[in-house]
Amino acid sequence: MLKLLLVEDDLDLAHTLIQYLELEGMLCDHASNGVAGLNLSRNHHYDVLLLDINLPRMDGLTLCQKLREQGDDTPVLMLTARDQLNDKLEGFQAGSDDYLVKPFELQELVARVQALSRRRSGQVRRLCCGDLEMNLSDHTVTRAGQPIRLSPTGWQLLEQLLRASPAPVAREALMDAVWGDEHPDSNSLKVHIFNLRKAIDGPFPAPLLHTINGAGFALREKPDDGDGHDA
Repeated sequence: MLKLLLVEDDLDLAHTLIQYLELEGMLCDHASNGVAGLNLSRNHHYDVLLLDINLPRMDGLTLCQKLREQGDDTPVLMLTARDQLNDKLEGFQAGSDDYLVKPFELQELVARVQALSRRRSGQVRRLCCGDLEMNLSDHTVTRAGQPIRLSPTGWQLLEQLLRASPAPVAREALMDAVWGDEHPDSNSLKVHIFNLRKAIDGPFPAPLLHTINGAGFALREKPDDGDGHDA
């Protein structure tokens, strides 16, 4: 069951949307201003965020931008009465993934939500795990404030692992992300994972990159019982 957050100050519209979404089998929390929406999104996991642009206390564009800066990759669907191209571009620049102009058909809303729920947002600009941070805007990686240099392949591997963190990423998925359909021999991934582990964990007391037996690799602060150590 999908769990959504609707941030909308029009209470009548919000009530209508929540009722319809629940009939479609989706749970929907509601906030009537941007600050409340930001707090809810920080403290709960949602599959999709529905943000009105014109909100009290904090507008939807600012809310979306703050989430992206914090590394939140939850898909965002903007709901607004603004229908000019510049307004849409402004929304995408703030980090939204899709745009729906009021008034809209409820069936279209459900279709957009279902499509967005099947992927995480590519708009996030900062990815983190513990004290490890990847900044996609200026193409830097740091851990505990110390810069880390990575090869292009190491960067791609780390980005995939950070986007999934703390869930594991299968070896095949990592190889697809880096090499596409033309996979090299199996030792290539092993070597690159070894080098990545050396770069992000070698100088630090607590490891973040873990081998998950039978599942692949994961970036997480605390290893699970099933975590291994080899590449």
